[in-house]
Amino acid sequence: MKQVVLWALLALNLLCGFVFQSSAGKLPVEAFASVPDVDHVSLSPDGNKIISLVKFTSENRSGKFVNLYDLATGKAKALLFSDNDRYVITDLAWANRKKVLVWAKFAAARNRVLTTETRVEILDIDSGKVSPIVSRNFIKRLSYLPNRMDNVIDIMPNDDNHILMSMAGVESGGSHSVVKVNLNYPGKAKVVQAPRSHVIDWLSDYQSRVRIGIALDEDQYTIFELGKGNGKRRDLWSFEAFSQQQVWPLAFDQNPDILFVKALYQGKDAIYKVDLNEKTLAKELVYFDPYYDVSGDIHRSPKTGEVIGIGNHFWSPSYKKLQAGIDKALADTNNALINFSHDETKYLLLSTSDKESGLYLIGDRVAKTVDFVAARYEQLAPGLLAEKKAVSYQARDGLEIEGFLTLPKGQQKNNLPTIIFPHGGPISYDGNGFDYWTQFLANRGYAVFQMNFRGSSGYGHDFLKQGLQNWGRAMQDDVEDGTRWLIEQGIVDKSRICIVGASYGGYAALMGAIKTPDLYQCVISFAGVTDLPYLLSSQRFYHGFELVKKQLGDDQAQLLSVSPVEFVDKINQPVLLIHGSKDRVVKMQHSYKMASRLKAANKQVDYLELEGADHYLSNNEHRLQTFSAIEAFLAEHLADK
Repeated sequence: MKQVVLWALLALNLLCGFVFQSSAGKLPVEAFASVPDVDHVSLSPDGNKIISLVKFTSENRSGKFVNLYDLATGKAKALLFSDNDRYVITDLAWANRKKVLVWAKFAAARNRVLTTETRVEILDIDSGKVSPIVSRNFIKRLSYLPNRMDNVIDIMPNDDNHILMSMAGVESGGSHSVVKVNLNYPGKAKVVQAPRSHVIDWLSDYQSRVRIGIALDEDQYTIFELGKGNGKRRDLWSFEAFSQQQVWPLAFDQNPDILFVKALYQGKDAIYKVDLNEKTLAKELVYFDPYYDVSGDIHRSPKTGEVIGIGNHFWSPSYKKLQAGIDKALADTNNALINFSHDETKYLLLSTSDKESGLYLIGDRVAKTVDFVAARYEQLAPGLLAEKKAVSYQARDGLEIEGFLTLPKGQQKNNLPTIIFPHGGPISYDGNGFDYWTQFLANRGYAVFQMNFRGSSGYGHDFLKQGLQNWGRAMQDDVEDGTRWLIEQGIVDKSRICIVGASYGGYAALMGAIKTPDLYQCVISFAGVTDLPYLLSSQRFYHGFELVKKQLGDDQAQLLSVSPVEFVDKINQPVLLIHGSKDRVVKMQHSYKMASRLKAANKQVDYLELEGADHYLSNNEHRLQTFSAIEAFLAEHLADK
């Protein structure tokens, strides 16, 4: 492991030294308000090449291109470019040594219903040719064209020529079938599993047989098995959404009778394995965390096919030892193994922390070395970023809430101008890792406080369930209680606090101004929800509408009572609203309507509509516009008085 330490620290020191010498203090907006320089990095099955998305900017155009890097020759080749405008590349994965799968999304409308369309295509790394996953002739045979055509369920490990996809449209009604796609003859595909009633997804075993169906009927899930030889259905588990009885299938082991699942243990998500030959379907506990829900991607040994771990935890002795060695060598970062070569001698690693925006490293288990590949954000070196500290406080009903406080670098003092920054989702969470929004705000001299209010994910079933149908109520109280706790600590200047949020966080920011006008001097909502009845009704055309009702409730009077757009008269602070015109998660009408009513009531409001922007600021220019507007607004309203 000495060589691992040497190479890793050398890479870190070289990167940090270069950036630190070229930048100091307040960084340019572009350093934060940019898509990553490099991301979606993946190692080829033979361990000889790396595919990635790389940012490109010139006078005439900007966007991202798919980059192929040959580790042996050191040569790079640009294969495919996207301006992140008409469509956005969202992921990359090796299908075999010569073919890469490219996932993309774009905004569209169907019969006046706004949709997000997703696709996956095949990229040949030798020719650079991109081919559709299914042909026009295949599409013509479908009963309708599904808007989501990107669900690859199996990059078949024992067949380099095909992949399996779960797809609706084979029959009317929205149920999914399984389609086998030929990678060598793009567009050639056949249905290998007909749709079953209410099925929304499928899972295949390691031998690439379709074995598990996931059905959803209103808010009731059923997980069923198809027999290995006869395809006979056997229901395994049935449960209501958000119930304690949830059992989610994750992956089959190399043994086709062993299924890994996620279910509750002591109130938190844990990993079990189930022998499907046993009639009782007894769950054997494999891994749990006593403090947090277990999450992350399942890892499978490319050599044996065995399931070996999840996230940063491995139960395979060999990989457990590897992870421990890496963590010892790189003790100040979270080190995530992304993927491995098929012979398991090489691996790709992403190291991050609150102050490390992300380093991609490649390891060689034979040579026992780790080499630097790329930095996610070249201008954001650890020496320039602020530390994020975990804190906790009690809500008014005694519930413990975990939060994270980021103080401006070099300004460890009291009475700071402060940003209260509730997260989106709301079934999501803020962690202790790198966050480009938080670092931008801290770099501008603001303390930033994030809290994982009730309803956030990661803290167990009971904690999450307390957020159901609780928008604007106890969830909002948790945000207020966190703000008041922070004031009590003497950290913030209570006359200079702004509440800022995106998506649900934007909703919480506006509700904070309405419910507790004494706490905040200004409000920023990016892509925020403002009208709950509209949010509910706009989901009625989509599958899973009953789940949305379960989260929001469907009592119109109650929804109106916690809709910011209905209470513009109570808002006395300056408000900045920002929204993308192609946002398909929270429709632009939320902010447009809010801005219109605030203006009609002669309130102080700035409204920035980002033409062509989506919910995630996928385009570089849209990020720059957003952060520039936020910087100017905060400078005006949180200036030292």
